[in-house]
Amino acid sequence: MKTEIAVKYLRQEKLPFIWCAGCGHGIILASILRAIDGFGWSKDEICIISGIGCCGRTPGYLDFHTLHTTHGRALTFATGIKFANPALKVIVVMGDGDSVAIGGNHFIHAARRNIDVTAIIFNNYIYGMTGGQASPTTPVGKIASTAPYGAIDPPFDIVELAIGCGATYVARGTAFHVPALDNLIKKALIHKGFSVVDVLSPCPTAFGRRNTMKGVVENFTWLKENVISKSAIKGKKGAEIGKRIIIGEFLNIEKPEYTEIYKRDIIDKVRSPSP
Repeated sequence: MKTEIAVKYLRQEKLPFIWCAGCGHGIILASILRAIDGFGWSKDEICIISGIGCCGRTPGYLDFHTLHTTHGRALTFATGIKFANPALKVIVVMGDGDSVAIGGNHFIHAARRNIDVTAIIFNNYIYGMTGGQASPTTPVGKIASTAPYGAIDPPFDIVELAIGCGATYVARGTAFHVPALDNLIKKALIHKGFSVVDVLSPCPTAFGRRNTMKGVVENFTWLKENVISKSAIKGKKGAEIGKRIIIGEFLNIEKPEYTEIYKRDIIDKVRSPSP
């Protein structure tokens, strides 16, 4: 991150970050700030909200309107804020457990409504802060504190879940492919409607050390070797792609936005009732 961006947007008195060495959360945070800086928005135009978890500390470092909420409830607070002031750029950061486990119901309905909120998911593959328990995105066979012989639950594909629930912008990036991530977050932030960016960032402490990524280098090497971009799969057969995870933009469509529909069909009618 450029020094001028860090000075401009970070609360210097809250530094240094608490995240572990090798954690991708700082990389994702930097991508968010570079995206915001490119639009020239005032800090007072932005509200960033989190739930509980490692990424839940993110708003505390940022000099915007910020809110640190309870586990799984970040999208409910975001919905209320967007209703109260639709002009705000509302960004929600969540972990995989925060977003699609305890917060899964709220994720489904925020997508279904297509409310103009950007959800950026710091996908750790595990509950990093609370003890390394298996999460809804822990890959089958991977070790967690609650899965000492390997996880057997099939993991959620957050991209498919978001598309199926009605989100109108859906993308996946990683903490390794930084320029691509910057671009995906930029597009998500300016999209009108519910936008989701699933960012793969395996926890080096609670996930990596229990599995095959024993160090920071192995963690990022795994990301490098096990994903493939949508542009790179053109012309390739399934066997050539193998089990690699596809990253890129999966959906970008226009659809009526919820706060605008609510104003048109409810508020305006209440204020100007027909005879």
